[in-house]
Amino acid sequence: MGDGAPTSSPAIGTDATPGARRVHAAFDQAAAYRRAALIPYVVAGYPDADGSHAAALAAIDGGADLLEIGLPYSDPLADGATLQRASSVALDAGATLDRSIELLARIASARPSVPLVPMAYANQVIGGGDGRAVATRLAEAGASGVIVADLTPDEGAPFEEVARDVGLAVVYLVAPTTEPERRAWIASRSGGFLYCVSLVGVTGARRSLAPAVGRLVRAVRAASPVPVAVGFGVSQPAHVRALAKAGADGVIVASALVDALGPDGRDVTALGRLVSRLRAAITR
Repeated sequence: MGDGAPTSSPAIGTDATPGARRVHAAFDQAAAYRRAALIPYVVAGYPDADGSHAAALAAIDGGADLLEIGLPYSDPLADGATLQRASSVALDAGATLDRSIELLARIASARPSVPLVPMAYANQVIGGGDGRAVATRLAEAGASGVIVADLTPDEGAPFEEVARDVGLAVVYLVAPTTEPERRAWIASRSGGFLYCVSLVGVTGARRSLAPAVGRLVRAVRAASPVPVAVGFGVSQPAHVRALAKAGADGVIVASALVDALGPDGRDVTALGRLVSRLRAAITR
């Protein structure tokens, strides 16, 4: 993510878009009840379109404040084994970007009160252009924001302009290795919330959080003008409780929920139970 903050790049950002306002409202509502926002993750098209739709609704009904939806991709560099496998199964079952956006629209129609934030990669969303076509379709399908995992603010200004035009928030990521000055600069550009990666590495459920994660959360939160949501490795009620008490505005849980779906990806009851347990534990 680079060693420092550029000194001449304008802090453009997308935090004044309608999508960002919807995201902020969800964080504000959670905070009003003295808890962090719970952000479950599902993979579009895993194990197939109907199965992932059912998983998304189970996550929302279990207590999601926002929902992150991974758009399957053939080379998901930030994903660990669990999410890579789910993405591969989804692609083998016929998932495409078009079908993922159709699924997003189905979820938004069924549960319109919960902001949806798809997660993708630059090749999917932006490709060789400015990303306007995909951003427009995501917004029309009901997305409030988008996480482009391999896009940094250094290269993101053209896409931010597109996102502002269509009303989307562009969510950026910071890692434990991001220098403090650069961390603050990225936070100033992130729309809706800032995604704080809790560890060095890829996604995947862990038995315990990194020892320094509480200190990381407090430092990132102090530098960010937008809510901070923490993800990567978060899998248990004790984890979300600890992160909420450390000051995280939101907690993202991904691989553990895919694991909860079982070997065939269809145990939405188990996924819903886990989301409910996570929701009950996320009080400050």
